Amino acid sequence: MSIKIKNLFKSFGEKEVLKDINVEFEVGKSNMIIGGSGSGKTVLMKCIVGLMEPTSGKIMYDDMDFVSMKGKDKRNLRVNLGMLFQYSALFDSMSVADNVAFPLRMFSTKSPKEIKKRVDFCLDRVNLPDAALLLPDEISGGMKKRVGIARAIALNPKYLFCDEPNSGLDPITAAVIDELIKEITEEFKTTTVINTHDMKSVMDFGDNIIFLKDGVVQWKGTNDELRVSDDEVLNGFVNASQFLDKDHK
Repeated sequence: MSIKIKNLFKSFGEKEVLKDINVEFEVGKSNMIIGGSGSGKTVLMKCIVGLMEPTSGKIMYDDMDFVSMKGKDKRNLRVNLGMLFQYSALFDSMSVADNVAFPLRMFSTKSPKEIKKRVDFCLDRVNLPDAALLLPDEISGGMKKRVGIARAIALNPKYLFCDEPNSGLDPITAAVIDELIKEITEEFKTTTVINTHDMKSVMDFGDNIIFLKDGVVQWKGTNDELRVSDDEVLNGFVNASQFLDKDHK
């Protein structure tokens, strides 16, 4: 259930945004993509989940190439992809429970009773058992992120994608979200891919880190290896990011 990216290129007209990306995202690990503005990390994630078509290359889910898949096969794989969006992307007119139930109603054959049971389980797992009947505008930003996680895991996906999960959160709430993503990744053995600028998250639980610079993989390794890296470009990015994080907090 790993994801392997092979010789991936993405261009917009004459501008080459991703240049020969070769990386693997591991099962049961927190795989993190880091890099500055314009590095290509958002484009890479969009290619991996099928929101963009790469110019060339392969995106292998186990032994299946997502890029060359057609119709039913691609739809069946997408059911196994859970997505936590940067701003949660909840439906304002739906209750918390209905937001979590949405993918189950769309993509599963579960009965209403089974859907309710799964929704209750997911909300309990993110410590929101009493929020089911509330609307998104009645809960905090951190709670919205947790509802987003509950919705992302509703179909019990093999792959979980998180786009800037700590964006807009205070440090304490961000730590709660980090721990929740880490626990779910390990508990359900998902292949979790996190697009983040939060260096505290990277240092705390970055099992497998990909650092992009100008569309190429400048460095890859674990958080322990990052701490002792002698890559000057990486270290410059990390130090600048940590300074900015402190400045904004």
